[in-house]
Amino acid sequence: MRALALLPVLACLSAGARGEVFSRCELARLLQRGGLDGFMGYRLDNWLCLAFYASRFNTGTVMENSDGSSDYGIFQINSRRWCSDQRSRTLDLCQTRCRDLLTADLADDINCVKKVVMDWQGMGAWMPWRDHCKGRDLSHWVASCNL
Repeated sequence: MRALALLPVLACLSAGARGEVFSRCELARLLQRGGLDGFMGYRLDNWLCLAFYASRFNTGTVMENSDGSSDYGIFQINSRRWCSDQRSRTLDLCQTRCRDLLTADLADDINCVKKVVMDWQGMGAWMPWRDHCKGRDLSHWVASCNL
């Protein structure tokens, strides 16, 4: 009987651990407010395309890589170079904990991707962007969002 009483608590805890899945236009507004539209020459549609193909707009996405590092959050920021996950060696260039990239608060994510995109590869640092977004008409990503 006690175990049944704990089920709602466990459900709430696991729901919080999954992150938030944003709608396309909701995410567009948040990224625009965060200053990503036009940052380093990349329009908002590039950021939306990246976030979709990297995480399907899910802040709770974590992918483990063969080198022992992991990619975190809506933009899949790598722990080897950009954030600290206490599991893999890191440069921690964003000076942030990887787990902070898994929440609905995108301030850490936005600050970090600004640093990533200022690196020599630009948005080319992300394979999903290279494979699905680079050189394509991306205007449909912001269409009908009333920005």
